[in-house]
Order: sequence, then C-alpha cells, then structure tokens
Amino acid sequence: MRYDLVIFDNDGVLVDSERISNRLLAAYLTELGHPTSYEDSIREYMGSAMHRVHELVAERTGQRLPVDFDDVFHARVFAAFEQELKPVGGAVDVLEKLAADSVPYCVASSGSHERIRVGHRTTGLDRWFDEGRIFSSQDVGRGKPAPDLFLYAAGRMGVAPERCVVVEDSPLGVRAAVAAGMDVYGFTAMTPAERLAGATRLFSDMGELADLLA
Repeated sequence: MRYDLVIFDNDGVLVDSERISNRLLAAYLTELGHPTSYEDSIREYMGSAMHRVHELVAERTGQRLPVDFDDVFHARVFAAFEQELKPVGGAVDVLEKLAADSVPYCVASSGSHERIRVGHRTTGLDRWFDEGRIFSSQDVGRGKPAPDLFLYAAGRMGVAPERCVVVEDSPLGVRAAVAAGMDVYGFTAMTPAERLAGATRLFSDMGELADLLA
C-alpha cells in the first residue's frame, strides 16, 4: 500500500550512531562500576530513551547513576559524532525519493531533540528535516516500547495511525510501532531478524527501502 506518512527512527536508521553511542555507553557504565560490554549495551539499551538506562541499573544494582550522567554521556557522544558520524548508507537516496514523490515523512526518536539535531547537522541530514518533522521521546514523557511517540508524531502530522509506516531497527521500536497500530519495516543491518519479530516486513539494506515503500 502507499502510506500517507513514513516515520523514521533516527539512530541506526538515518544516522549510523548506534555503534558510537553504545560503545561509549558501555564504557561509561563500566567506568562507574557497572560492567557492561558493547554487546550488552546493544541488547539492552539500543532504541531506548535514557530513562531506561537509569531504571535498569537501579533495578539490578539498587544504585542510582550520578545526577550528571546524561550530561556527561551526551558530551562524550556529541564529541565522537563530530569525528565519526556518517549518515546510514542509502538514507539520503530514500529521503530524496520521498521528497520527489511528495510523500510526507518525519523522524520520531528516543533521543533528545539536541541529539537528533547534532546528528543531522553533522551528517548534512538537517536539510531534510525542519522543526515540524522532528519528534522526540522528550515530547511525550514515555519512550519506546510505549506507542506514545509514534502516535504523537502521526497526530502532529495529521495522519491516522493505520496510514503510517515506521522504519525501525530495534526490538523496542518495533513493539512501539505495533502497539500504535502502524505497519513497521524492520531494518536488520545491526539487529538479527528474529529480534524484530512482529515487523510487517524486514530489509537489510537501506537501498531496498524506496522500492518497498513504492
């Protein structure tokens, strides 16, 4: 079907940031006395808002992370972004095709507005996303797997949930899209297909997405 709105996740779908941020998150948690491997971080935190990190650490250890944890972590991430961040291969082609075909699109990310903007500015994707196309879990209070963010984005864009498709690469994001009553295309570049169970379709190369959406 032709969708009335394409909702992109950001990290790992538009910008190739998951490897950077999860490497740094694992290192910082380990530094603070909570041993975490890169693989642990990908499995447990990929696609989630920062509050999930705090909640899981508290649940497992009974300890709270430092009050400046988010600020320190994001400072490290943004510095690394400036040096390393690239757009996901094929993402620009997809955005160009959607714009050419006048298909509405937006981004709905667990990341903060600042993180989204820094990533887009660094990679040049900011030309495709004005303020009206950017939605963050900060806007709704509850991050994925709750459906709130996707429903909020669809409402702001004036499109019924059943006319939307979400492009996601995390199990939490797929669960959120399904809960919102939206189709979801699971991007398996970093996540094994079996972890994206529930996705409407799966694809492994962003270059395939334009044809899938057509």
